[in-house]
Amino acid sequence: MTDHPRRRLVLASQSPARLGLLRQAGLAPEVIVSGVDEDAVTAPTPAELALALAEAKASVVAAKPEVKGALVIGCDSVLELDGEALGKPKDAAEATARWTAMRGRAGTLQTGHCVYDTLSGRYVSATASTVVRFGEPSDEEIAAYVASGEPLHVAGAFTLDGRSAPFIDGIDGDHGNVIGISLPLVRRLLAELGVGITELWAPRED
Repeated sequence: MTDHPRRRLVLASQSPARLGLLRQAGLAPEVIVSGVDEDAVTAPTPAELALALAEAKASVVAAKPEVKGALVIGCDSVLELDGEALGKPKDAAEATARWTAMRGRAGTLQTGHCVYDTLSGRYVSATASTVVRFGEPSDEEIAAYVASGEPLHVAGAFTLDGRSAPFIDGIDGDHGNVIGISLPLVRRLLAELGVGITELWAPRED
């Protein structure tokens, strides 16, 4: 498809982890944060909540005049544990309680994805689910992790690519989904809009 200019790609998220995964996959998205009030969005299940948040973020950014013609990707992640949706903990005490409850158990990381084509006005969305099996960190390890500040900035109070990695025994599903974005799902959603992911690859810098 060399006769068409490469479409602009916009990530409606301030997550450095999502941006990093997209860049590693050869994409070069611009970042425009949606400013959506996440606390104002509700849904019956954690998976539906993640999807509703992703759709809200993508639609808000897609409506901005400066992104006309672009493809907009919105994502949001929550950890489902005991039927509850757990996002970023509000403070250190909540992060500590969260890890105390999670250790030795399994939860499901739900990440909603929405791709909005501002040329056609169409969007497609879906949720990717990955089971996360938590290890059994000691109280001292949990305290040290919470003190690092990392769990206050990530959904579920953990991440696979940070200081909590040693406390996660394994996952069942797409690891990128746990970090913040499922690249296989993004490829399928783009295809539904008639866009091949290889058409969006940035030129290699050799």
